[in-house]
Amino acid sequence: MGDHENNRSGTNLTSAGYQGIVENLHEGVYLTDANRRIIYWNRAAEEITGYSADEVVGSHCHDSILNHVDESGLELCGGNCPLAAALADGEHRQAHVFLHHKSGHRVPVSVRVSRFRDADTGLVTGIETFVVDSERNQLMQQLERLQEIAYIDPLTGLPNRRLLEQTLESRAQEFQRYGWRFGVAFIDIDRFKRVNDQVGHAAGDAVLGMVARSLSSGSRASDMVGRWGGEEFLVVLPHAGLEEVERASERMRALVQHSHLLFEGHRVSVTVSIGAAAARPGENYEQLVERADQAMYESKRLGRNRSTLATG
Repeated sequence: MGDHENNRSGTNLTSAGYQGIVENLHEGVYLTDANRRIIYWNRAAEEITGYSADEVVGSHCHDSILNHVDESGLELCGGNCPLAAALADGEHRQAHVFLHHKSGHRVPVSVRVSRFRDADTGLVTGIETFVVDSERNQLMQQLERLQEIAYIDPLTGLPNRRLLEQTLESRAQEFQRYGWRFGVAFIDIDRFKRVNDQVGHAAGDAVLGMVARSLSSGSRASDMVGRWGGEEFLVVLPHAGLEEVERASERMRALVQHSHLLFEGHRVSVTVSIGAAAARPGENYEQLVERADQAMYESKRLGRNRSTLATG
């Protein structure tokens, strides 16, 4: 597949007729020139990313605005950029990535990129469209319904400890009765007190929200990400053994590491230490969480910003 060609003389994708259509799409759309300088940014792109057109147009897509990363935390805006590849060879590409929202958290999106060459002028335009992953949208709708019955932490918008414990009890019973595997990831923000002391408690609250959203972005639709208390989070991972729990923990750790927010002129970022454990026959959920908690402390001991699997 090669370039899209515009065969209408004197028109381009941002002319009045086309812009009226593109501006009202539900998909985020942005256009770049051949050097990946952004020349157009539609309304849906503003809503999905939090960045207005005025903040983005004129910058380059590799200027750490969207800062796409994959599930492992690999940054794509350098040598792995799908748009750069499409501009180079004219081939369509699509990918599932996590973009950086203006608020600091990561947003899971499905991305399509292609190249457009004007038949009359020969000018090359890069085109990227993106939509929020539908499974994540469905999960957010479920969380909004749960909020009505007081199972949601008001600061982060995540399930609270009460709902987490009820879910853990249910998963433990299913495991004992039917052998349905599950695991947990116990997560603690590294040096969180330093954020409160140096930037302020309002910044600390913003960081909790950022971490909550990044953890949710890195989870499956069937997982439950919740706030255990303070700067601690817990993720319940159904239908997961040791390998799946370990892989999920490392993915969430990487996504938090690559998140940041701007707060009153300060660029604030944090890391997390994670302990991961898979359920064992005969143990209750309290014992499972305790093993994950101890593995988290082992991550702290080994230098923080890492995940440790509870195998003992």
